[in-house]
Amino acid sequence: MSPADTTVDTSPDDAPEGIFDNLWTLPNLFTLVRLLCLPIFLWLLFSQDNRAGAAWLLAGLGSTDWVDGYIARRFDQTSEFGKIFDPTVDRLFFFVAVIAIIIDGTIPIWFAVAVLVREVIVGGVIAFSTLFLKMQRFGVTWLGKCATFLLMGAVPSFLIGSTDVWEAPFFAVLAWAFGIPGLILSYWTGIAYIPMIRAGLAAGRASTSTGTQDS
Repeated sequence: MSPADTTVDTSPDDAPEGIFDNLWTLPNLFTLVRLLCLPIFLWLLFSQDNRAGAAWLLAGLGSTDWVDGYIARRFDQTSEFGKIFDPTVDRLFFFVAVIAIIIDGTIPIWFAVAVLVREVIVGGVIAFSTLFLKMQRFGVTWLGKCATFLLMGAVPSFLIGSTDVWEAPFFAVLAWAFGIPGLILSYWTGIAYIPMIRAGLAAGRASTSTGTQDS
């Protein structure tokens, strides 16, 4: 067999997908639309003093968090960019919404701080480990999704509960009914991520070591 017969095929089709490949997909477009709604939320809350409108917009955006992921899987339009863009937008929305409602004075400070501290610690550790320690990414657990769902329901409920609309008393109760379990569950899942982060770091080191040996 000649040396040419043993050459490994390195055609572009076999190359790993880059972060900016398949950028303009339907799921990424949907995520972009959700991101562009963030200024509208702030405008309704602060410029129009329309707490109910801002809260309903926030609730709608939070309830559609799953849509872009479903579209990506359903129509086989997953992308490396989308895997980063979608959770980044979700986290940005959460931070901005909570901080905005703190400024508005319609959410208990201790609750908002507890939510933000958890997000900063867990999100910061995962982001640092992924970017600088080459940790292999892992999916959000089912309990983690439940915690996010509960908190994304609680935050706009605090806002609606502070208004004079007829449904305000119901949402004032719902905010705590969602908020306390969601907060507890978010910290529980944060602790549960520790072994997953360790495993991801080990897998990343093993992958790097294998790549170095093969080069």
